[in-house]
Amino acid sequence: MRNRLILLLLLAFFLGFSQDNTSTENLTSFVNPFIGTGGHGHTYPGATMPFGMMQLSPDTRLDGWDGCSGYHYSDEYIYGFSNTHLSGTGVSDYGDVLLMPTNTVNFNNGANASASSAQVQKGYRSHFSHENETAYPGYYKVFLNDTNIEVELTVSERSGIHRYTFPKDSKQIVILDLEHRDKVLSSEIKTLSKTEISGHRHSNAWAKDQRLFYNIEFSRPYKIVAYYSPTEAPGYNPTKAAFEFDASEGNDLEIKVAISAVDEAGAKKNLEAEIGDKSFQQVKEEAETAWEKQLRNIDVSTTLNNQSSANRGLSGAEVRNNQKIIFYTALYHTMLAPNLYHDVDGRYRGMDLEIHQANDFKNYTVFSLWDTYRAAHPLYTIIEKERTNDFINSLLAKYDEGGILPIWPLAANYTGCMIGYHAVPVIADAYLKGIRGFDAEKAFAAMKHSAVQDKLGLKSYKEFGFIPVEEESESVSKTLEYAYDDWTIAQMAKAMGKIKDYKVFSERAQYYKNVFDPETKFMRGRFRNTWFAPFDPYEVNFNYTEANSWQYSFYVPQDISGLINLMGGKAAFENQLDKLFTAKQETSGRQQADITGLIGQYAHGNEPSHHMAYLYNFVNKPAKTQEKVHQILNELYQNAPDGISGNEDCGQMSAWYVFSALGFYPVTPASNQYIIGTPLFENVSINLEDGKTFKIEAENISDKNKYIASATLNGQPLKRSFIQHSEIINGGKLVFKMTNKASKWATKNTEIPTTEITENIIIPAPFIAKGNVAFKNKTEISLAVAERSQGTNSDKMEIYYSLNNSDFKKYSQPFTISEAAELRTYASAPLSDRNTSAPLSDRNMKNSEKQKSSVLKTHFYKIDPNLSITLETEYANQYNGGGKNALIDGIHGTNDFRTGTWQGYHDLDLKATVNLGSQKEVKTVSVSFLQDQRSWIFYPTEVICSIAENGTDFTDLPIQKIEAEKPSEETEIKTIAFQVDKNIQFIKITAKNFGDLPEGHLGFGGKAWLFVDEIEVK
Repeated sequence: MRNRLILLLLLAFFLGFSQDNTSTENLTSFVNPFIGTGGHGHTYPGATMPFGMMQLSPDTRLDGWDGCSGYHYSDEYIYGFSNTHLSGTGVSDYGDVLLMPTNTVNFNNGANASASSAQVQKGYRSHFSHENETAYPGYYKVFLNDTNIEVELTVSERSGIHRYTFPKDSKQIVILDLEHRDKVLSSEIKTLSKTEISGHRHSNAWAKDQRLFYNIEFSRPYKIVAYYSPTEAPGYNPTKAAFEFDASEGNDLEIKVAISAVDEAGAKKNLEAEIGDKSFQQVKEEAETAWEKQLRNIDVSTTLNNQSSANRGLSGAEVRNNQKIIFYTALYHTMLAPNLYHDVDGRYRGMDLEIHQANDFKNYTVFSLWDTYRAAHPLYTIIEKERTNDFINSLLAKYDEGGILPIWPLAANYTGCMIGYHAVPVIADAYLKGIRGFDAEKAFAAMKHSAVQDKLGLKSYKEFGFIPVEEESESVSKTLEYAYDDWTIAQMAKAMGKIKDYKVFSERAQYYKNVFDPETKFMRGRFRNTWFAPFDPYEVNFNYTEANSWQYSFYVPQDISGLINLMGGKAAFENQLDKLFTAKQETSGRQQADITGLIGQYAHGNEPSHHMAYLYNFVNKPAKTQEKVHQILNELYQNAPDGISGNEDCGQMSAWYVFSALGFYPVTPASNQYIIGTPLFENVSINLEDGKTFKIEAENISDKNKYIASATLNGQPLKRSFIQHSEIINGGKLVFKMTNKASKWATKNTEIPTTEITENIIIPAPFIAKGNVAFKNKTEISLAVAERSQGTNSDKMEIYYSLNNSDFKKYSQPFTISEAAELRTYASAPLSDRNTSAPLSDRNMKNSEKQKSSVLKTHFYKIDPNLSITLETEYANQYNGGGKNALIDGIHGTNDFRTGTWQGYHDLDLKATVNLGSQKEVKTVSVSFLQDQRSWIFYPTEVICSIAENGTDFTDLPIQKIEAEKPSEETEIKTIAFQVDKNIQFIKITAKNFGDLPEGHLGFGGKAWLFVDEIEVK
């Protein structure tokens, strides 16, 4: 890589200091595929085509979170070169059909070898050095130090070529390993001739049933082949083969490989159609040409005086070069996925695992939608309109084949990964931008279908207007993201004239109001209709997805005006944003590797934060947006292996950079609006598919001149801090004049962006502001509702409640209950003139007509007032189960540990003493534990119950041991019971934590959790 960087710097020097050299530069020379291969970027450096099916890349890591792409820059050994890889994901898969040149027949990959091991133990892996490694779009080269073999790789869309140059007179052996990485379900190696083999590899990993077929052609016949099988059982196919070639026939060996998800014949057709008799050099040049054309979608040039704090000590030429390298590598990364997923004849494997035909569209897989709906897909609506139609038709085909729009589809599998139904905004955004090369009626039906399911918390969401903590994990994040998705359905419904659907989904789009706590100004989990407590906005817990409350409390892109109102107005909202960026960087609760790239609690390394820097525009402070965007662009992206602040996530991290470097960002996809930040480059040309060009110029730009003094669009003054999609897609010129001080540009109320829901306004559901759901003697209950939203007669809002199915009565002041009870509540208010429903033209609703919130039920439990519990060890707040009385409150935990009913102890034993208040005859004592080994939760190894009459002289009952070390994929609850049959007052329970996670467990090296609930005394 260093040699390539030196070359890039020399290129910049010889090109001189021209500010507009886009016509002469080779843009592929500005792509550094090693960016993101270090740290937590999870990218790969190998050869691939734009959105191609094959990713031919080295494998340096077999497992682990930072090995998701198969490669990590910190590694020293290469295990081989496989033909499929994922870019920037947080879960690993692929690594199919590994080939490795070597000079001995050895089927051991050497994963467990030490430096002093014998050759047979060392395996076929080889040490390598980055000094002897080169990569650029469509090409990869490395020298294998242990065998002195040079490897070169290049690709077409579904096929590729390995070129190995062996040292003179050495043995020439190529290992084919079908066991590499994923669990093999089925495999086959067929020798069709001395120069051709084919077969299949079906595997289980993230995709539970991935089916891949291959065809391989050698440029020279092999002379000997040896096979390896993991078992000698009759009929078991070999999973590895070693092919030896005659060294006297030459030092170079080329291997052409094609893959298919359909069958071996499909792989062969792919190879014949794409490569055939082409030489390595021809295929390499075609790949470079394809990438050059692809990168030409956006031409950028920059000045030499951008000296950001992150680039101090570099020359102007180096800074300029680094900016272009980071930009074009980011653009390159946005074009690695989704991946083509059909053969040259149009056949592909569908979500039903059957074979289908794509006659009028190209089929794709690998849609990381929770990430890419935010910026990557909006970028495609500008520079990839035709491909966007293919993406949507692919999603609709998956709906036809699998019964639902996918959330994260991979190789004809639903992975069940991440939250929301974000195929929906991808479709709506395209439709509302006029990209309509798909069946819109089918698309809308598929979108609605996703939204009306009863799984993943949607049943509660539809019934209550939010997801309770006790019903579903990640309840706050799911509520917020469903609400945004529903808004996009509403917008598409409105555009299609579907008024009833528009009303339903614009109401659902406001459900975010039900998880907003007006006291703390944060989005919080609603636990049994109270707020999840104790509350710490820094705490990463099961209420949020890969985040904490700081990082989700600004996620209402569909109704930013409504969120501003909830927070108390623009000044309060701005103040809260300031606090976000200046808060302490530490998080509490569970460790979350995705929370990286922190500026305060803004976490650029994970997607929920990506829009937040642009929110200052909505409160008349665009200069603050310009400051933050400039900082992120220059500090959190670097021309280095660890140059991306989090998982690249199939293009989303890079799409943020691409958009922001241009000077704007899609805060609300499906609004057709881009929020202006600050440009990075002096000249940009977006070359549109219809031949039009949208130019962006930044006059007097430098690191200090990061503020916009004024702007023009097509020669006319632009005084607003946003632009419309149509203004880009119609072509034209946007010119910024930059300055070194915050200006008054676009700061008036008429000049700022808004996203606002003004029709079909809902009434938020009331919550229990004070009162214990589980109490001893009595508890005082106060009811409240979130701050009123625009469009309701908020001063006339009323709360009603009912106890034990009595008639509802108006709530006016706190009340007390002293027995177990069921409380029902709802809020009501007259409709305002603006809160209209169908038809849209009818705006004469009467103020006397009322609407109401959902009706919520809460069960209150009375704990025996004589009963108390003392905990000698400390539970984790994020798993508090309801507090210090959780183990005696009469409420039992469910199978899902993330629903707030279990009390969790990390690497600690449970030590609890129950005081019955007086001596009582006790027959049995029982305590329940949860096992979910996939989540690091193990049963205790032993449980001890000690009893006493006086609290000091305890007698141990027989210890009960559990085979906690036994591996299990199941989530189970085990209740341990002790026979007592004595008069006692005190009961001490000790449960021994499993401790160190066992070898073979994904978390090996870490510590186990102990989850307990409900100590019952009978």
